[in-house]
This record gives sequence, C-alpha cells and structure tokens, in this order.
Amino acid sequence: MNLLSIVNQACNSAQKRKEVQLYLRQMSSITQYVLLTGSDLGNRESNLSLALELISARVGKVLKTSSIIESEPWGFNSNTRFLNQAILIETSLGPKTLLDEILEIEREIGRIRTQEQWTSRIIDVDILCSESTIFNSERLSIPHKWLHERKFALEPLNQLVDWIHPSLNISYAQLEVNLSTSSKVLSLTD
Repeated sequence: MNLLSIVNQACNSAQKRKEVQLYLRQMSSITQYVLLTGSDLGNRESNLSLALELISARVGKVLKTSSIIESEPWGFNSNTRFLNQAILIETSLGPKTLLDEILEIEREIGRIRTQEQWTSRIIDVDILCSESTIFNSERLSIPHKWLHERKFALEPLNQLVDWIHPSLNISYAQLEVNLSTSSKVLSLTD
C-alpha cells in the first residue's frame, strides 16, 4: 500500500484528502540548493544581508548560512575585494524559476548587468549546486560551471554541506583542497 492510499483511507473528507495529497506532492519536489552571494560595491555587508532577506522571503526556506569571507575578484582586476556568503536553502522552485527569482532579486538590489562577464557589482547571487541535481541550459548550469575552480565559493559551501560533485564524482571539500593557494580568502564572521 502506498502513501497516497493510506492518506485516502485515513482522511474522512475529500477536501482534507486533497490538501494532504497536495502537501505530499509539494514535499516530494522540495530541493536543497547552495547559493552564493557576493558584493564588492557599496555597503557590501548590507547588500549580502538584503539578498539573504529577499531569498528567504521569495525563493525558499533558508536552512543555514556560512560565515562571510572576503576574497579577491575572480576573472578580472579591481581595487575592491568581494564579500561572499553561501546560503543553503530548500525550495519547491525548479532551476529555471529559481534563476528567474534570483535575477529579479539582483535587479531590485541594484545590479545592472553589462556585456562584461566579470566586473564589480553591488550584488551577485549564483546557484552553486544541489546535492544531486545536474542541470544544463544556455542560461544556467548546476553545478555552477566554474565552481570547482573557485576557492571563494568552495570554502563557504563546505561550511554548509558535505556533498559530492555529481559530474566529477569528487567531494566539494576535496575540490577545495585541490585548488592552489593563490586564491586567498579571509573569514570575517563565524
């Protein structure tokens, strides 16, 4: 006997059965993701805090956050350093809808996208990974396509989860160890 059969027998009203069935379907589509927020313009800590607040309100339940770290820019030169924080969430949103919500949050905080791929920004929110999701489209790759090369992303991610990269079949912790020490990060909060 499956769970839905048990629910049908246990619930004495059709409305109650529908509510429980909807809840069970929603629970079965809940996915955990690790996001990474970053900022190197304006009040960086406030930018990260506002992003966390909006993610919690509109994307899903925030389960844990990493410490905030400070890192050098990646992929470009700048006089400013980034603050980064990883966020473990659970959400019923699929990858495309999750990305759309994140892009809207970035826009609301003040991010202006340009043709330059890597540049200073008031806020950046990346979908780093999910425990087992592999997703690739023109707009989005999960796990993030450069995650294995970014110490500033792996270090806070590893504070939250002990997951295996589903494509590389190696732990994110080992990927962090494998990176050269040329990428310096400083922990600002615990």
